[in-house]
Amino acid sequence: ILFFTAILFVVGFYQGQGLKIGELHAGAPALHESSRYNQDTFLITDRYAISVDYMSVIIETTADACTYYDTMSTIDRFQWQMENIPGVQSAVSLASISKIVNAGYNEGNPKWRIIPRNQQTLVQSIARVPSSSGLLNSDCSVMPVILFLEDHKADTINTIVDAVKITAKELSSDQVQFKLASGPVGVMAATNEAVEEAQIPMMLYVYGAVIALCLISFRSVRATLVVVLPLYVVSTLAQWLMTALDIGLTVSTLPVIALGVGIGVDYGIYILSTMSIKLKEGMNVHDAYLEALKERGSAVLITGLTLAIGVSTWFFSDLKFQVDMGILLTFMFLVNMLAAIIVLPALSAFLWPNKGNDKK
Repeated sequence: ILFFTAILFVVGFYQGQGLKIGELHAGAPALHESSRYNQDTFLITDRYAISVDYMSVIIETTADACTYYDTMSTIDRFQWQMENIPGVQSAVSLASISKIVNAGYNEGNPKWRIIPRNQQTLVQSIARVPSSSGLLNSDCSVMPVILFLEDHKADTINTIVDAVKITAKELSSDQVQFKLASGPVGVMAATNEAVEEAQIPMMLYVYGAVIALCLISFRSVRATLVVVLPLYVVSTLAQWLMTALDIGLTVSTLPVIALGVGIGVDYGIYILSTMSIKLKEGMNVHDAYLEALKERGSAVLITGLTLAIGVSTWFFSDLKFQVDMGILLTFMFLVNMLAAIIVLPALSAFLWPNKGNDKK
């Protein structure tokens, strides 16, 4: 049993390295891809150069900077580089609007679709763009570049954010500063970074609390290991499951793993609390485990099955988010229960091989 568990752990740990931070599917993450809303979104994104997924890169500069050719040219170069990044459908900024308006003032001749070098002509090309357009503020000290993306998948966001950082570093100066980011995708990018930073500390806090409480309760390092190791194996397998099912690690799924640990530790404590009493009375591990099953086995099974059956009804939900939560919680409840019944006694026999031969 321990050998098989070790193999599962190694495979799960290796496969779980592919777990990605953020959403892995296009469209509204809470809905199925076949939903009407997502189908409409896909159609708009496919046929037009805009989408509901956009990011605004904030460009900070000096007051009235929109009347200076050098500043507008820098913004235009940044926009052009962003438009050539995979995943960006189109982009718009005050600089691009200026070029369109300038061509319009010259009978629509494409030759004049440029940023005017003459300051008066440049002012003319932007004079009718209101601050309510979101392309500038009242004194032109802030001018966003709005990027319309194909989707908000984790890979797309990471690619574009990395490209923005590299390009901004190349083009930034004392007069022009590029800041990330606003808009729905900007918030997603910031959220993904926060989730990535919180993942390891959160699990350390959860397992730290479990280990501390087990040490206080059982006053035994071996007993604590018997409870905690199966929990960690199941957490690793849960990450493998998320990778296999293309479920990203988000603010919604991150707490599920912690919840699985909190619920799963109950099963191990139920079994081990009885076993530890019997072991102190002089029983060997085998007999102590049988006594624990007689006293607590049915409670563990009923609790695990009740919780799993309850959340498994979410499989049939119209909300994709709820389906994903149902899958993860059902897995955590059932596998933690099986680990407490199967792996915990095997680990106990390994750590207390001669227990019961000498009565205290």
